[in-house]
Amino acid sequence: MEEPGPVAAFRTLLTPQGQAVLDRVSPYDEERALGTAETLRAEGVDPALTSAALTQARLRARARDRLGPAAERMFFTAAGLEQATRASVAARHAERYAGLAPGDDPELLVADLCCGLGSDLLALARAGPRVLGVERDPLTAALASANVEALGLTGRAAVRVGDATEMALDGVGAVFADPARRDSHGRALAPHRWSPPFSFVIDVADRVAATGAKLAPGVPHDVLPAGTEAEWVSDGGDLVECALWFGPLATDVARRATLLPSGATLTGDGSRRAEAGPVGRYLVEPDPAVIRAGLVAELADQVDGRLVDPTIAYLSTEHRPRTVLGSAYEVTDVLPFGVKRLRALLRERGVGRVTVKKRGTAVTPEQLRPALRLRGDAEATIVLTRVAGEQSVLIVEPLTSQW
Repeated sequence: MEEPGPVAAFRTLLTPQGQAVLDRVSPYDEERALGTAETLRAEGVDPALTSAALTQARLRARARDRLGPAAERMFFTAAGLEQATRASVAARHAERYAGLAPGDDPELLVADLCCGLGSDLLALARAGPRVLGVERDPLTAALASANVEALGLTGRAAVRVGDATEMALDGVGAVFADPARRDSHGRALAPHRWSPPFSFVIDVADRVAATGAKLAPGVPHDVLPAGTEAEWVSDGGDLVECALWFGPLATDVARRATLLPSGATLTGDGSRRAEAGPVGRYLVEPDPAVIRAGLVAELADQVDGRLVDPTIAYLSTEHRPRTVLGSAYEVTDVLPFGVKRLRALLRERGVGRVTVKKRGTAVTPEQLRPALRLRGDAEATIVLTRVAGEQSVLIVEPLTSQW
C-alpha cells in the first residue's frame, strides 16, 4: 500500500542523504539557517528535503528542555511536541508499570493507546515492559516508530497505525491511554470531547485491570471513578497533568499531588477543608498540584498553618515552614488594597521593581505596575489577595530555603 504523502516525505529524512542534510543543519541556529539553506540549494539538495531537515533541527532544539538529550535524535511535529509528555513525567509513569508482576508471561506487554510521538512509549520500554504503541495518525505513527529505532529500543517497542477504540487488547497485560484533548476548536475541556472520550478510558479499565491514563489537570473531580488513584503532577512548578491509575497500578489513596523533579508527594481524599485565620509571620503558596488535588488542608497540617481566607489557597503560619510542597515567604506588611497607599509605601522604601503574585482578585500585574509609578533600586514581592473577605496586599520576602 502506498504511503500517504506526508509519511513518504518524512521518510526521506531517514535516508542516508536525509541524515546527512540533517547533520548539516544541526544544531539549529536561527541566524545561520537561511545561509545554510542557500548553501544546500547551491549544492543541488532538494529544497523540500532542506526545509524538512531545518524543521526537524528547530523542533529538536525546542524539545530539549521537555525531553532532555534524547531529543537530539528524535523526530517531531510541532503539534506532537506540544502534546508530548515531559521526560521526567513519562519516567514517573513508567515506574508504576515496572512494578507490575508479569504473572505467567515473563515479559509484560503494555499497550500505549494514542501514543503520539512516543514519549511515554519510550519511557515504558526503557523501564522493562514490552510496549505496543497505537496511533491513529499515520505520520505521527511513522515518527514514533522512527523514535523507537533512533533510541535503540526496537527490541522493546513497536508502533502500529490504528484506532485505539478498535484494538482487541488480547494478550495485553496493562494499558496506558492518552486521549487527545484538542479538537478543531482548540483545547477540549469537557471529558466527553476528548478523542477518544473519557468513557473509553473507563471501558478499557473494565477490560484490563492495570490501566493508567494521562488526563488534563483540570479534569472535574466528580468524573473520577471511585476506587482509582488520581495523581496531579507538577514539574518545576508547572501543573502538567492528572494521571489516573486503576487496579494494581493504584495505591490505597484517592488523591495524590506529586512534585517533580523532587518526587515529593502529598496524599489524601480531598474531602477536608483547612480552617481560616489571621495572617501570621509566614505565607505559604501551595504548589498547583496540591491545590488541584484538593489537598491544601493536608499541607496546612504539615506547616501548622491556616487559610488567610476560606476561599483562597494561601496558607499562613507563625512557624518557619518546612516543606517543599509550596513556596514560602516571610510577611513584612499587611494592608488593605489601595494603589495610592501601596505606591507611597513602596516609594518610601525605594522599590523600583516588584514581583506581583495574585489570587482572588481581578487586578492584574499589567494593570498595577504602571499605576504604581515606581522608582528606585530595591525589589519587592507583593501578594494581591483576599484576607478574611477583604481585598488586601501582603508585602513578602521569599525564603531562600524551606529547610
